[in-house]
Amino acid sequence: MLSRVADSLYWMSRYLERAENVARFIDVNYHMCLDIPDAGPDQWSPLINASGDMEDFSRRYGDFSRDNVVHFLTLDRENPNSIYSCLMMARENARWIRQFITLEMWENLNGFYLMMKESSKKPTEVVASHEFFMTVMNSCQLFLGILDGTMSRGEGWHFCRLGRMLERADKTSRMLDVKYFHLLPEVSYVGTPYDDILWASVLRSMSALEMYRKRYHQISPSQVVEFLVLDRSFPRAIHHCIMMADISLRAISGTPSATFHNKAEQRLGKLLAELDYSNIEEILECGLHELLDGLQKKLNALGSAISETFFAIQPLKAVSGRSNTQ
Repeated sequence: MLSRVADSLYWMSRYLERAENVARFIDVNYHMCLDIPDAGPDQWSPLINASGDMEDFSRRYGDFSRDNVVHFLTLDRENPNSIYSCLMMARENARWIRQFITLEMWENLNGFYLMMKESSKKPTEVVASHEFFMTVMNSCQLFLGILDGTMSRGEGWHFCRLGRMLERADKTSRMLDVKYFHLLPEVSYVGTPYDDILWASVLRSMSALEMYRKRYHQISPSQVVEFLVLDRSFPRAIHHCIMMADISLRAISGTPSATFHNKAEQRLGKLLAELDYSNIEEILECGLHELLDGLQKKLNALGSAISETFFAIQPLKAVSGRSNTQ
């Protein structure tokens, strides 16, 4: 497979996963504010922290009002992490490799983009629309179903899954980190029913609440963290995402498990081993924020290694003993 094709498949999936997660953050935060007294604008700033765009937002908006935050994360074309920008880039990547994806994938993604383009003409309706964010989430889920149902399980499909799993792991860690530091209005709320509401909202933002309750029943912060970080079977848990990413990476390269032939395999293998042998007691003892912050840095480094290994133009090496001069 050409590197440019693999690159587009990888980023098409990452951008769509990012768009879905941004829609989840906004919709869940909107409903959470209805349950928390005196929520105020401070309940919207954590979403900017989660996206990692605090500097850009502060420079161009300043005020963390609901309308400003929602517009920045949804329709702002200058924000590369907004839903509109992510969808536009996903479509562009799909257009460049139109012959390598199925007709059903292209028609679904193109229709999704046109819907978003039309919605961008009515920004005031988007801000207050639960239906809009549900449409974004459902459209992303539909595209994923079409991809899995129409694309052969070859290198292209594995590049799609690799990108999707790394993006999902990153967004799960960011949402957990934001809850840990920012969402409670006051420290005195810790351990109260309001704290339970927020932990339930974190689970709901990842469609994890029902599966969590089937496993643990009661809301417990340590069990929520264990479920979203270390669970091997829940599809949005960080550990599960890294496991699936490792399987796809090795399917692409053909490298056996527990070995590595490039920097991407080495970094992903180290991260997977770290999660394989972690437990919730060690995580809480060392600090949840420290774990999540380190995890995000490792995911960024892994993304760079994947780009260097599979997508970047490699310099030609001089052949020993021969001269290029005449």
